[in-house]
Amino acid sequence: MKNLFKHLFITLAVVFSCTFGAVAQTEGDSTQVTDSAATTATVEETPAVTEEAAPAEEQSFHQVLKQKFIEGDPAWMTPVLICLIIGLAISIERVITLNLATTNTDKLLADVEKALQTGGVEAARKVTAATKGPVASIFTQGLLRAGEGVEMVEKSVVAYGSVEMSRLERGLVWISLFIALAPMLGFLGTVVGMIGAFDAIEAAGDISPSLVAGGIKVALLTTVAGLIVAIILQVLYNYCVSKIDAIVGQMEDASIALVDTLVKYQK
Repeated sequence: MKNLFKHLFITLAVVFSCTFGAVAQTEGDSTQVTDSAATTATVEETPAVTEEAAPAEEQSFHQVLKQKFIEGDPAWMTPVLICLIIGLAISIERVITLNLATTNTDKLLADVEKALQTGGVEAARKVTAATKGPVASIFTQGLLRAGEGVEMVEKSVVAYGSVEMSRLERGLVWISLFIALAPMLGFLGTVVGMIGAFDAIEAAGDISPSLVAGGIKVALLTTVAGLIVAIILQVLYNYCVSKIDAIVGQMEDASIALVDTLVKYQK
């Protein structure tokens, strides 16, 4: 987990540097365009012959994202981007962990039953201890109490099953936090942008369609960004929840099968 947060901080640093670099580059480009326009106006004293305008170059997806990020005001788009980065980091870590926690319970039960036939409870415990996953951990705890009776095995399996379930659900609360936080930050940026647009209208003393439309467009970009972040994280959150439900179902079925197997071989 520490390595995950180290990579996360490095990613945030890179994003911030790229963002502010892009803003500085855009300001520099606008300054160069202004200077070149002034020079051209000075040199050309007579009207030039009308020529067809050169077709605009198609922007790449990365350039469009950078442009929309700058238009939406980096002061409000950056928190939304941070929610996306941290939420994705936690979601990817959870997806990898949950996939690694999936165990072939049928094969594990067959190996445990075979070990019980040949070497007893101790051999079965070695099999489960060598297997990764929450199901194998529950089996190990149950087999440690096998000598105390079936009731103690059931209690141990239920108690340790709750512990494993809490481990599986670790981190989901943070994903749900960023799912709710990203649209809220987007709406806040939109409201602040709308207030700025109305302030500009009040200062101008006139309702200009271009002024109103431009201000509203910039203000709504933060809402769009927040909703996109929430949609992405919601999909990953639902995948993690469904994966946890599947693993918990495997844990319950396998625990019942383990108790039945112990009852059969202890008679």
